[in-house]
Amino acid sequence: MTGDHAELHELLRSAGLEVVGTGRVSDARPPMAAWRPVIAASTEPTLAVPDDHADLVPELNRQWHRLALEHGVFGVDGEFLISVANQGRVRWTRVRLTEQWDLAGHLGSREGQPEFVTMSPDEESVLGVTCEEYEVWFVAVAPFTDWLESWARERAAERPAGREPGWDVVLRRKTASARLRGEWRDGLARNPASSPAVLRRLLDIGPEERLSSALQYRDLPDDMLDAWVAHPEWRVRRNLAERWQLDAERRADLFRDPDPKHRWALLTCAVDGRSPLTAATFAQLATDPSPRVRAELARHRDLPARHLVALAADPDTEVRKEAVPHAWTHLTPSARAALLADPDAGVRAEAVLLHHLSTPLPAADFADLPGDAQRERAARTCVLDRELAEELVHGSETVLRSAAARNPHLDADLVTLLGRDPEAGVRWLVSVRPDLKEAERVCVAVEFDPSARCYPLPWVRDLEDDEEAMRRCATSAHVMLRRSAACATNLPPDVVDLLAHDEDWVVRLFLAEHCAQAPADVLLEMVRSWNGYSSARMIDHPNFPRQGALRFADDPDPGTRRLALLDPEAPVELVERFSRDADWGIRHSALRDERLSVASVIRLLDDPHWFTRETAAADPRLPTHVLITLLNDRTTAKAAAANPTIPETVMHHLLDR
Repeated sequence: MTGDHAELHELLRSAGLEVVGTGRVSDARPPMAAWRPVIAASTEPTLAVPDDHADLVPELNRQWHRLALEHGVFGVDGEFLISVANQGRVRWTRVRLTEQWDLAGHLGSREGQPEFVTMSPDEESVLGVTCEEYEVWFVAVAPFTDWLESWARERAAERPAGREPGWDVVLRRKTASARLRGEWRDGLARNPASSPAVLRRLLDIGPEERLSSALQYRDLPDDMLDAWVAHPEWRVRRNLAERWQLDAERRADLFRDPDPKHRWALLTCAVDGRSPLTAATFAQLATDPSPRVRAELARHRDLPARHLVALAADPDTEVRKEAVPHAWTHLTPSARAALLADPDAGVRAEAVLLHHLSTPLPAADFADLPGDAQRERAARTCVLDRELAEELVHGSETVLRSAAARNPHLDADLVTLLGRDPEAGVRWLVSVRPDLKEAERVCVAVEFDPSARCYPLPWVRDLEDDEEAMRRCATSAHVMLRRSAACATNLPPDVVDLLAHDEDWVVRLFLAEHCAQAPADVLLEMVRSWNGYSSARMIDHPNFPRQGALRFADDPDPGTRRLALLDPEAPVELVERFSRDADWGIRHSALRDERLSVASVIRLLDDPHWFTRETAAADPRLPTHVLITLLNDRTTAKAAAANPTIPETVMHHLLDR
């Protein structure tokens, strides 16, 4: 629990409230939505109690409890939600009353001046308490949903007549908190309408500010990228290294950094992101003074062979160790012999393992390998001397038998023997070997959990352009061959038909996820039955059946119901209805429909789900006067600053402030 949460919970306990569980509420409308009718200038109190009442605190507690009962604030087991003024209006806490409760005496600036709002767990009843000049007001709102609907319609129709119009309200303000400025910067970094000049200014950050990560992933003008590369501060340039689409020439400029730690950090990003480097950069880094940089460079998949050969003979042990596996196929016999006799045991072991990819490994040399990891790798990859192979296959170590079961060089009779191994895991590894004929594969007894996580077999993926190989895999009795074939990008019609009717659900899922020819019925089945991230991509598949999806509008399953909006015949009334759906994903889909009314967009600013709220705040349909309010609230400022309707002059003003 953070310090702020602990302080709030202690305050609530002092008021006689029991915090239910952690107290955290993550699926309700934001507290500010409930505060709005309580503190609005036009509010009329449900009840007002003079602040000079003889027994003020007991009277306030009594009236609050009476109104809470009348308006249905208490849920099951007496639970309700509460937000206390000056304790952060950005979160609710779930509580219930204890026997000795006293809200009016504790939840305010001083005794008898309470400032808090409570809401029922179903979010339909709101009861707020606030202090006016000579009275304490109780404001009850139920049903709260109706109030929000009415408020949104009024805001949509409202015109700022009689006030400073439009953006002048923002331009008049000259200062802002550091927190608010940071939210604006993050929002402008995401704003699709941010001009090159605005984007360029986002690089100019203060000592306590950070560069927005959104800049790493969006399209940027050339002069912006040039300024970023040339930025004097390393903490700014460091972020650029993670921009995967940065061209090799600009990345070359980054590698001119004099600090070896910086060059290494830049290189790790380039290696992990498989980023292209210029020939000059490869040559520069291959002779870098830092062994750490040279060792990292050896991992780059595009490093030219001549540099790999040089690094394999590097004076630094760690560099040689990293370079040897990548350089081995390019080395001369004398260079390989030198590595086999290397003074470092780790380099020698690596060289031995590589040497025996083509030369039988005897049992004595196997025993001399320095560790279990090296012996497991040898059993899995090396050409094994017959005596050693038999020893491993008949051995008691399951790890080594499993490794041998994956060895592509193992003699057929030993493979057959491992296919009868007492360990199910060993037999499974045998069953997915690429060298088995289908008749041999069927003879291996395997145990299969259809719900277990699995990955396509690499050797099947390598054959995906071979139509006959895909046919063999698609007709295999082994489910992993069929699953792997279903991951191919393109398949012949007969293979698609086979896999589309496969009894294994995952085969059909993989087909829908990967195959350009995936049939409409399979795509629909998977979108309805699969809740993984890939289902969103399936909806965009050219073969997905949108026509007729309107029939799902009343389906009890949210994942199926949301499909109705995809139908070209879906009426605007359905869009409005779905914006009030119980499922947040459906509400969000309705929000993205351009036919949704402005009033509904405003209403969704108070949606229980944060992503829907943020999307609504960035919606270009919002009226200016609504957007201005959002910009000056730190809970909505980031999303609002991403709204493309903000004029460039206002964007610059936000950065000036």
